[in-house]
Amino acid sequence: MPRRDIDRRGFLGASAATLMGAAGAAGAAQAQAPRAAGASAPALKPTAHVADFIAGFDPKAVPALAIERARLAFIDTVGVTLAGSRSEPAKIVLELVRAEDAAPAASIVGQSLRSSPQLAALANGVASHALDFDFTYAQGQLLAPVIPALLTLAESTGASPAETLAAFIVGFEVCSRLSRANPNHNGGGAWHGTGTIGTIGAAAACARLSKLPAAKIPDVLGIAVSMAAGVNANYGTMTKPLHAGQAARNALLAAQLGARSFTANPAAIEGRGGFASTFARGLDWQPQAFDDLGRQFDLAERGFRPKRYPCGGVIHTGIDAALKIREQLGPQVADIVAIKAGISKYAANRASEQYPTNTEAAKFNLQYVVAYSLAKGVPTLSSFGEEAIRDERVKALERLGSVSIDPEFADAHEDYPTRLTVTLKDGRSIEELYVYASGTRQYPMSPAQIEAKFLDCAKEAIAPDRAEKILATLRALGDAPSFADFWPLVRTG
Repeated sequence: MPRRDIDRRGFLGASAATLMGAAGAAGAAQAQAPRAAGASAPALKPTAHVADFIAGFDPKAVPALAIERARLAFIDTVGVTLAGSRSEPAKIVLELVRAEDAAPAASIVGQSLRSSPQLAALANGVASHALDFDFTYAQGQLLAPVIPALLTLAESTGASPAETLAAFIVGFEVCSRLSRANPNHNGGGAWHGTGTIGTIGAAAACARLSKLPAAKIPDVLGIAVSMAAGVNANYGTMTKPLHAGQAARNALLAAQLGARSFTANPAAIEGRGGFASTFARGLDWQPQAFDDLGRQFDLAERGFRPKRYPCGGVIHTGIDAALKIREQLGPQVADIVAIKAGISKYAANRASEQYPTNTEAAKFNLQYVVAYSLAKGVPTLSSFGEEAIRDERVKALERLGSVSIDPEFADAHEDYPTRLTVTLKDGRSIEELYVYASGTRQYPMSPAQIEAKFLDCAKEAIAPDRAEKILATLRALGDAPSFADFWPLVRTG
C-alpha cells in the first residue's frame, strides 16, 4: 500500500497555498550540531537578542505571506474561542471570574461579561483551547495563549489592530525560536509547550504591544520564564486548556510588572537556572535557533497547521485514514471484524484501553476517533458530546480495535503517521497509511474550509450575521484604525 502523501492538487489552490504553512517542517533538525544545556553559551545571548528583536521590530519588514497567516491565526483563534466559550471548562472559569467582580476593562469572548485584563485573558485562554480545535505549530498548540492575551491587552489599552497584528507576529517568532532551540520539549521533556513556551512567547507579544523599551524587556522575559508551567500528564483533562488560560494571564502580568520596573534575571532563557537548564535539562538545547531571529520570519517560511478536527492533533492521521476506508467500504463498514492501528511511540500516549466517558477523554482517544470516523464520518464538535460517546455503533467498532507501534515510523515525532488496517468478515483487509494529516502543507485546508470552520464554531455562541461581521473584520485585520466596532461583536447580550 503506498503512502497517503499522494499528490493532492485538488486541495492546493493558489490561495490555499498562500495561506497554509508547513507545521511539520517546524521541527526540522537544525543545520548546526545540537548543543547541550550545560555547554558554554554562544556569542549570541538569546534573552538580549529576543529583547532587541521585540523593541526594534519593524512591521514593514514582514513578508506579505506572514501578514496573511497572522490574519488566518486570528480567524482560527477567535472562532474556536467562541465555540469554546460554551464548554464546561470555560463555564467553570467564568463563574470564578464573575465572582471576582473586577472592573470591566476587557471582553470575555462569547460572553456578556467584561472583566479585568488578567481575568479576561484567563477566561479567553481557557476557551480558546478547551475544544482542542486551535491551530498547531511544531510541538502542539504553542501559540494558544498569544491571541487571548493580546486581545485583552489591546482592548484595555486602546491598541490598534495593526499594532496587535504586529505583536502577534513577534510572539510567533519568539515561540518558534524557543521550540526550535528545544525540539524535544513536549515529548522528551513531558512539558506542555502551551503553558511553558507559550507563556514566554505571549509575554514577548505583550511587551511589544505595550511598546516597552529594550531595557525593560529582559525583565518581562525573566518573569515569564518563572511563571511558565504545564505538564502533559494533564492531557485529556480540563487542566490542559487551563494551561492556555494561565499562560495568557501570566504573560500579561509579566508585561505589566516589567513595565513598572519589576526585576528579573536579564538572561533567564540561557542563564544558570533559566529556561535552558530547567525545561531543556537532559534534552537537546540548540541556542543557534535564535541566530536568524529578525532576519527570517518562520511564520512565512514554516507556517502553522489549522486543525480540521476538534480533537488532539496527534490522532488526526488516524481519522484521515478511517475516513478514507469508510469512503471505500460504504455500507460494508458493518462487515468489519478487526481494526488495527500502527502508530509512533509518541502517539501511543493517545491510545487507551478504556472507552472514554467524557468529552475531554474522547478528544485524546485514538480508538474512539477511529471508530467514530468509520461509523459516522467526519468528526465535528458534536462528535465529542455525551450522545455521540454513548452511540452503540461507535462502541462496537471501538471494541474491535487494537494498537501497536509501527516499526517503519516508531520514532516519528512531528508528522504522527498512522497505518490503519481493517479486516472484513470475508477475510479481506484494507490498509491506509497517512503520514500527513489534514491541515498540513502536504494536505492543506482551503480558505473556504477555514472560513466554514470559523462559522461553524461561531454559531455555538453568536448569531450568523454577527459571525460574518467578525470574519470580515479579521480577514482585513490591521486595515481598520481601531477595534471599536469589534469588541461588541464578540460579546453576547
